[in-house]
Amino acid sequence: MLVGDRMSHPVITISADLPIIEAVNLMRREHIRRTPVIKDGKLVGIVSDQDLLNASPSPATSLSIWEMNYLLSKITVEDVMTSEVLTIETDCPIEEAARIMVDNKIGGLPVMKDDRVVGVITETDIFKVFLELMGARDLGVRITALIPEKLGQLAALTKAVTEAGGNFISFGVTAGDDPANSKVTFKVNEIDEAKVSDAIQPFVEKIEDIRTSSE
Repeated sequence: MLVGDRMSHPVITISADLPIIEAVNLMRREHIRRTPVIKDGKLVGIVSDQDLLNASPSPATSLSIWEMNYLLSKITVEDVMTSEVLTIETDCPIEEAARIMVDNKIGGLPVMKDDRVVGVITETDIFKVFLELMGARDLGVRITALIPEKLGQLAALTKAVTEAGGNFISFGVTAGDDPANSKVTFKVNEIDEAKVSDAIQPFVEKIEDIRTSSE
């Protein structure tokens, strides 16, 4: 799965010389939290709703409404945007986008193609992918178990579940308690909890959680 498959597009951009009050209104109207900033057709920054709100006067200010509006009209997006922008290409794997966002503590990345901004990938887009990968919206039996880190163990476990009548909806592997094991989390249907448990017992160290999802 690549970034281009899951990015938000067409992308809404704003100009660097736009007054911040107009930028705030635009982002509220379009229900977006961040947007790339363009100047002379080039990406020059990115601005978030928090950047814009932080630049606004405090509610406790003694300024009049007229004075506040006058000051805000003088502040442009260029004054508050982040100019050192991390970007990503459309053909980048989705997990690489997630890694960059986590490592840099940012909520979104402009997506580029041929030096043009063609989309934005956000934490919400990543969450949607995670929901799909984990089968969060599908009914079935969800199991989390520790499995020995041994060649062929995953194949044996999935074969046992399939032979017991289970149909896999999702399957994920994460780090276990130590280097000798891994943690698997998967969801299956066409089978009940008891049958899944019996099928995987010979192949796991411990079943940590088993439950049946419902609407």
